[in-house]
Amino acid sequence: MFNVAIITLSDKGSRGEREDITAKRLMEFVEGKKIYRVVKYLLQSDNCDELKENLIKLCDSNEVDLILTNGGTGFSKRDNTPEATNAVLEREIPGLSEYMRMRSTEITKQAILSRGVSGIRKNTIIVNLPGSPKGAVENLEFIIDVLPHGIEILKGEATECATNDKK
Repeated sequence: MFNVAIITLSDKGSRGEREDITAKRLMEFVEGKKIYRVVKYLLQSDNCDELKENLIKLCDSNEVDLILTNGGTGFSKRDNTPEATNAVLEREIPGLSEYMRMRSTEITKQAILSRGVSGIRKNTIIVNLPGSPKGAVENLEFIIDVLPHGIEILKGEATECATNDKK
């Protein structure tokens, strides 16, 4: 079982002016996979320093295998989730974000404007997802099945990425 944290970035949500439907949908989707358990949920403002602090605490505590952020990946002045994430990453996983954007453009051309990033800190994978419920779940759906292998490698539970079955 993999432990997951979900962090929603929303100024309105953090002030109680908007219900966090995106996190609810993400929780349902993730836990529906039966190999993931949401153990932490945070709803915070779009404050960059607060997000950096929360990401560091979660990763360095070694309590979660995967952090899913949602919101703050657009163009507004307060959208700084990628910047906060990049500031705490030890290694990037560009393929995850590139693949999500590529697949999302098949649904909506605006997906190419997403600035979300993905990467690793300690033994935790961090993935930035869009803020919309539909977009967040769709994007996660594109990559959810490859994440267990990455987590297992980080935890030292999987060592072989390739086999010699084919000659």
